[in-house]
Amino acid sequence: MDPAQAPNPARAFLVDLAACLRFYSRLPIPALPFETDPHAMPDFRTVMRALPVAGAIIGLSGALALALAGGLGLPATVAAALALAALTLATGAFHEDGLADTADGFGGGATRERKLDIMKDSRIGTYGGAALVLSYLLRWSALQELVDMRGFELAAFVLVAVAAVSRTVALTPLAMLPPARDEGAAWRAGKPDAAALAIAGILAMLIAFLPVLAGASARQCGIAILFAAFAAWGMTRIAARQIGGQTGDVAGAAQQLAEMAGLCAFLIGARL
Repeated sequence: MDPAQAPNPARAFLVDLAACLRFYSRLPIPALPFETDPHAMPDFRTVMRALPVAGAIIGLSGALALALAGGLGLPATVAAALALAALTLATGAFHEDGLADTADGFGGGATRERKLDIMKDSRIGTYGGAALVLSYLLRWSALQELVDMRGFELAAFVLVAVAAVSRTVALTPLAMLPPARDEGAAWRAGKPDAAALAIAGILAMLIAFLPVLAGASARQCGIAILFAAFAAWGMTRIAARQIGGQTGDVAGAAQQLAEMAGLCAFLIGARL
């Protein structure tokens, strides 16, 4: 191959990053000059290597809202709510929708087929509503407590780190389980490439230690990684028992559980 025609690794990574941001968020991502088709369905087997960076950028929207609220003198309770609102707007409640559908399906279905049918239904039931309330309540309370304990700066860094780590470990169901359906986003996505997963893991680990710059300890960051990974693994095992595989909703639920676990982990690390 002519060296002049060889793919540029930096450009290829930027294309993957743009694809991840378009899929996982509603942020206005312009077409890059060197993209061949910015509106094409991403190749999820390889683009996942850029997911930790995309997650950090998404988390930055919440971190900026948190920092702005703190700069305006708003209390931690209000600032934490605004940060979660910013994250919800940035993602279009992408993962929250998966959590609600998974809770409804696993909680309300008696058979595997019925669980999958419920998960495809766009309506939210009792289990899904309860899961959403608990998710927002737990993340809001953990975030405002972190602000009260350690300040707005550290909480903002934690929000970015947890957003990156939780989205990366949410790939666990996709990597460990077969698709539960022979259709849908998870089936089309396929199993992530091992090399892409390795790159994603390394980037997520690096981003996970960003809170050290704001005064967190490396131990706190390590605890957060372990908690998030364990939460995603737990969701993977539950999905294997409930429906014998994974769906996009299961991955969304894994992200939500990992985000909750990661935020709580920093509180545990702070008290230790």
